[in-house]
Amino acid sequence: MNIAYKGCSYTPVPLYNGSMSGALGYQMDLIREAFHYQSRFTGSTMVFKIDFPVTEDPIFPLLMKDIALLAQTGFKVVIVPGAKEWIDSVLAKYGIVSSYAASGRRRITGEDAIPFVEMAAFHVATRFMTALSASRTDSVIGNFVRARGLGVVNGVDMEHTGRVDKILAGPIGKTLDLRVVPILPCIGWGPSGKPYNVPSDEIALAASTALDAVKLFIVSVGKTLAASTDLVFPADTEIGENGRIIRLTPREAESILALNGQKDDPALPGLQLALAASRKGVERVHIIDGREEGAILRELFSNLGAGTMVYADEYEVMRPLKTSDIPDVLRIMEPLMQQGILLRRGPDDIQARKDDYIIFGVDGNVHACGALIPWGDEGEIAAVAVDRAYADRGLGRRIVGCLIDKASKAGFRRVFALTTKTQDWFETLGFRECPPETLPPARSGSYNYERKSKVYALELDNIRKDR
Repeated sequence: MNIAYKGCSYTPVPLYNGSMSGALGYQMDLIREAFHYQSRFTGSTMVFKIDFPVTEDPIFPLLMKDIALLAQTGFKVVIVPGAKEWIDSVLAKYGIVSSYAASGRRRITGEDAIPFVEMAAFHVATRFMTALSASRTDSVIGNFVRARGLGVVNGVDMEHTGRVDKILAGPIGKTLDLRVVPILPCIGWGPSGKPYNVPSDEIALAASTALDAVKLFIVSVGKTLAASTDLVFPADTEIGENGRIIRLTPREAESILALNGQKDDPALPGLQLALAASRKGVERVHIIDGREEGAILRELFSNLGAGTMVYADEYEVMRPLKTSDIPDVLRIMEPLMQQGILLRRGPDDIQARKDDYIIFGVDGNVHACGALIPWGDEGEIAAVAVDRAYADRGLGRRIVGCLIDKASKAGFRRVFALTTKTQDWFETLGFRECPPETLPPARSGSYNYERKSKVYALELDNIRKDR
């Protein structure tokens, strides 16, 4: 029976937070994740849009050291520095009045201002070049952006304020092939060589699209998405430690922007950029706090990450088990088997019932599993296990929910589970205790009376009526 489980969705609640083999086991999981993502993304292009305040933070040299490490190990890195705050200070220093168009998002760059805007933009770009040089990574600040002037907007002459006309993907690609990091300041040049002040967000978006970047990192200070802020989030938004919003689909990002459209929150422009990039085909956009040491590496090389990811591809999925998944399934089940919560199973046991299993995967990594074993017109829910690093995300409930859905579609009368430790949890899912004698005859013959497992069952006719 080939059933798609992708649509299953359940409210996260904890299942079980069992320990594996201590700190060493946890470290090995992180190493495995890192190798997985290393092999998956090596050779791909990643654009880093980094706001100016990040360069003022003491952690900036370590951030650039991490980015240099990525460039040195086969990732194609492109940097788009934000320079707004530094441009403001330079213009103020030289007594040049700077104003913005009615939207508040576009600086009106006059003839007297553009030389100082150029100077400030290239000064900021040089900060990145210097930091990369300290890690022995070559970089180049180039005129990779072709621009056109905005002209007159709502009766206001925008003068030297422009928009991206074209990203010179060919020269950037040749630069990347030499393992040199291109740095794109917020200046573009018109066909006649006229300079224009172009928003770095727009350059980052255009560069990500033109270069077929698989990732866009939006690195800022204090502009990340968290439930602890005044923003309003949909009830089913996935929230991690410290209130961090872990990941969003484009539709969820749209919903958050709609709910908070009138608010002047610093996190919203970053989310708008992330959504725009996702709509343009960038697979994953990551919103990161540049003050967190190692945040980029944790976001890139671990499933749980360190920021907020807006993803357009199939990132998480419930699917049938494949033979190649069996080692991971046994790894997840081992601590529960050691504690007697699950019956002991080996590779051959799982292979023999491979078609009964489903797994929850993130980027090809297995983090939860469960099986629905048919017994006539009933199904036994068994082998439910969750990776301890994901134990607080409700994956057990989602696995069981998908197994119930599978049983209902198969026409089963009821599902049941045998348990010695998790009866309370099954009750929260609507299961009710019943005597072992109610088990299907084929199953009751193998019931272990010494183990004294309790039987919990759920009638599926009621669920079908509710639907």
